Formats: sequence, C-alpha cells, structure tokens
Amino acid sequence: MSNFYKKSLALALLTVVGFVPHDETANNLPVQTAKNGGLFLPEGFEATVVVDSLPGRARHLAVNSNGDIYVKARFVREPGESVIALRDTNGDGRADIIKRFGGHARERAYGTGMRIHNGYLYFSSELFVYRYKLTPGKLVPESPEEIIVEDDHPHGMHEHIAKPLTFDNKGHIYVAYGAPSNACQERNRIPSSPGMTPCAMLEDHGGIWQFDANKIGQTQKDGRRYATGLRSVVAMDWNHADQTLYALQHGRDDLLMLWAGVYSPWQSAVLPSEEFLRIKEGTDGGWPYVYYDQMLGKKVLNPEYGGDGEDVGKGGPYEKPIIGFPGHWAPNDILFYQGNQFPDRYKNGSFIAFHGSTNRAPYPQAGYFIAFVPSKKGVPSSNWEVFADGFAGVDPIVNVSDAVYRPMGIAMGPDGSLYLAETEKGKIWKITYKGDKKKFGPAQLAQMEKRKTMSHIRTPDEVKDNLDKDKPVLGSKIYGIYCRACHQRNGLGDSQRFPPLSESEWVVGDKKRLIEVLLKGLEGPIEVKGQSYNNVMPQHDFLKDGEIAEVLTFIRQNFGNSASAITAEEVGTVRKAIKDKK
Repeated sequence: MSNFYKKSLALALLTVVGFVPHDETANNLPVQTAKNGGLFLPEGFEATVVVDSLPGRARHLAVNSNGDIYVKARFVREPGESVIALRDTNGDGRADIIKRFGGHARERAYGTGMRIHNGYLYFSSELFVYRYKLTPGKLVPESPEEIIVEDDHPHGMHEHIAKPLTFDNKGHIYVAYGAPSNACQERNRIPSSPGMTPCAMLEDHGGIWQFDANKIGQTQKDGRRYATGLRSVVAMDWNHADQTLYALQHGRDDLLMLWAGVYSPWQSAVLPSEEFLRIKEGTDGGWPYVYYDQMLGKKVLNPEYGGDGEDVGKGGPYEKPIIGFPGHWAPNDILFYQGNQFPDRYKNGSFIAFHGSTNRAPYPQAGYFIAFVPSKKGVPSSNWEVFADGFAGVDPIVNVSDAVYRPMGIAMGPDGSLYLAETEKGKIWKITYKGDKKKFGPAQLAQMEKRKTMSHIRTPDEVKDNLDKDKPVLGSKIYGIYCRACHQRNGLGDSQRFPPLSESEWVVGDKKRLIEVLLKGLEGPIEVKGQSYNNVMPQHDFLKDGEIAEVLTFIRQNFGNSASAITAEEVGTVRKAIKDKK
C-alpha cells in the first residue's frame, strides 16, 4: 500500500471513531472538517448532518418547498412505515421531528423511488407506486393514499424489482421494470446456461414504461413501453434542459462465476459497464444480447449468446451510452441540478450516487461516492468527476460490510442545496456552497482529482491491485468462485440483498435444509438473524456431491461458525430425495 493510501486510510479511520482534523494541507487535498460530516468536498462546499441515523434507514428522498424532507425507508416491517418525514423546527439544520407513514400490508421490505411533483408526494415499493396530496403546513399529509401503478405480475423471481420513477412536463410518469434475470438464461445464474432467443422477458420487463401521472389504479397494460433492453435501472431522471429522459443501467454480473473459461477475475471485476443512457421513445439498450465494454468503447456479445469478450456479433440498433462507468459501481440515483446556489458549472449538470460494488473480489470494492457530469448546452458531457467522497471511511474496501456509509439518494432543496441519503445508518447530509461562485474553477476541481482512492479508480491494475496477489488462496476454491461475490470474503453479505453466513441459523442449523438450498436454490422473503431478505439464491445442482460437501463444510466451520462437517454421502442422500419427488 502506498504512503498516500496509508495516509488516506488513517484519516478515514480517525473520522469513523470521531476524531476529524480541521484540514489536510498536504498535496493541496480537499478540506475535510467535522461540520462536513466526514465527507470530502470541493473547496467552497460545506456539508451539515441533517440526521445521523433513521429507523428503517434510507434509500431515496425528496425535499418539499418548505424544507420538509421525505425519505423512502430501506426496511419496512409494518404497514404505515414506508415514508420517513423530517422537519427542522428551529433552523439549526438538523431534523428534530421524525414521523413515519405510508404503505400497506402488501408492501414488501425493499423498494425505491421518491419524488415531489405538482403538490403530490410520489414513492414506490417493489410492487406499487403510491402518492399523497401534500397538505400545506403539515408534515404528514392528511389526504388518502392513492395507488398510481401496481405491478400485477406473478413474481416467482425477485431480482431487479425496484420501481424508480420520474416525470416529464406533459403529465407522464416513467417507471422502470427490471428484468428478473442476469442475462435471460434458460437457467438463471447457472454456469454455461445459454440465453433465450428471443428473450420473452422483454415483453413486460427490462425496460421503462410511461403512464399517466394522475390516473389512479393503473397496471402495466395501462402504460406503454417507452424503452427496452435495460436489465436494471434504479437511477432515472428527466432533464428539463433538453426535455429528455436519462437513466443508468446496472450491468450484468457473474462473468467469472458463470464463464470461468472465458473471463478472468479482473475482467469480471471491471466489466461490464454501468451505462449512462439518453432515453428516447423506442430506445433499445441491447440487454440481454450485448453489454458495453468501457475499455473497448463498444457493445460486445454476452457469453450466453456466444460472445467471447471481444465479438460484437451482428450488432443491432442498440443505444451507446454517453458514459460507460466501471462495472458494478451501482448507480442508484441521478439528479439534474436546476438550482442557482452552486457555481454556474453545476447548472443542468447531473449528480449520480454510486451505492458501491459487492462483487469485485479479488479486487477492491468500488463506487461509494457522488459523481458529477457537467452539461454542455443542456446535454450531459462525456466527462465525469468526483463531487463527494469519504462515505466508506476505509480504503481499500475489501468487503462491502467494511463501508461505514453507502450513498443512495439525491434531492435538491428549495434554496438549491443538495441533500444526500445513505443506506447503512440512514444518515442524511445537506450540502451548501459558501464560497465565491466567481472564483470557483479548475483549482478547486483539481483538489478533488488529486484525492485518488481505490473506491473510484477508473481501471484497477490487473496485477498490483489484486488483493490476493502473492497470497495463498484462503478457504474453499468453490466458495471463491460461486459464493464470495454475494456473501463476501468475510461471510457478512451486504446487509440487505445477500444475507450473512456468519453465525446464521441457516448455516449452522439443519444440514438437510442447508444442502437443499444449494441443490434447489432459494427465492422469496426469508429471515436471517432477525433481518428480512428477499432475493434469489440460484441452484447449484451442477456441482458434484463432494464439491457441495466441501463448500458447506467450509462455511459451517468459518466466519465464526463451529458446526459439524457435511459429507458427500449426506449431499447424495438429499439429492436423491429431491430427484425422487419430481
């Protein structure tokens, strides 16, 4: 580790434990002060902490014209807990009233989407887009809850089911429907399983639909498909400067796990791109047939459709991204800045929240910052820069659970301030500009550019940045290939999508149930160590009995676990019982 990274890591650790120096003058690096809440920002910007943590934590947020803040809860256990409302009554910048409301019994735990539009508060869960008419002067609306759109599909799969939303100026609401698949395989996330041609999922998933923003009780058939070929969109916003929709697509996963003979660990860590796309009616992003390689600067065939990492195949009318961000950074919100408080260069530019990767091992996890894309005549440029950093608190980030904070939501306040929400604690920052706008320029931007960290390195070095370089392979090779990307090398998962293996009742408990999870897969809501999870664990019946016994014994005897071993004979018995039931 270089002296710079050692210094950055030491500073970050001091921040986490509560000691923050007033400034850092070495190398002209950006100022990090206690009142910035641990963040690094360009000179002239300051951050205040609105709230340190929230019940239910936080995903997206919106700010009303009177300064009230509405936050989409990350965790919802009971009806009426979906929205967290915040108000600052004494003007000190911190929320002193916190109330929860919204949602109902059919709400699932995970959801996304929060906007204020034409006097209504819109928000979404996995299956519903709701709205409330805001009551002037009231923090909690007094109007009845209305369902604008209901996802009425049968959901046996639970991947990419969030419902981001945004509005144009012609009365339309746009809602993304993610595809419940990695690459439309015949057997999802099973090694070497081919992709389906044509991909039937694209009929009602993997795209963006346009609806009437004021019509109650709509289902997908009431809208129209506006764009297709988009695997998973969470960040989406309407740019009023050019009257166009923009979205960021999450690229596919598991190139190494599914195609170990084709892709290296390095390629699987940095590919494919997270695509920043200009969306017109009829746009086709190319999923599942192709992905964008930001280093080659072109779309290439997915291996499920015969690709080898270089072959562009027959191509197609696929939209090329404005920017191809590095793989797995998880762009989860975007805001086109319409305010006047910030220096002029930020006007009509786009702020993007990168929630951070989970599956870049053996390379450091990356993302975990706020990017900014400048505007050229109202249209996003092809350049980007780091605007706010320091959320993770450590560098490099080895496991996703090491990150103290993970940025998620972005909103603009009535005075042009920027609000940021993160998911791990539910912390919210308000960013204001206190400097001289006329003097803001290249020098201030250069300060942030000098603060290089592994969390936003554009292309890690294949050899020197490998965290396993010159180290023996630890534990099970099977775990490293098939399990580590989700459950992490420390077995702690990622706090929402992927449950922990450490001291998990599912791991150290009944052997038969654990073996069945690997052989049959698992989907739908479960509870692990008192916390709910709702994702897809693919079946791993392609592994031999001895391989399953090896990896299950490994997880039962590591990560703080001390359960008995599992034998190949025990796996064989369960496999036969499953086969006999079919």
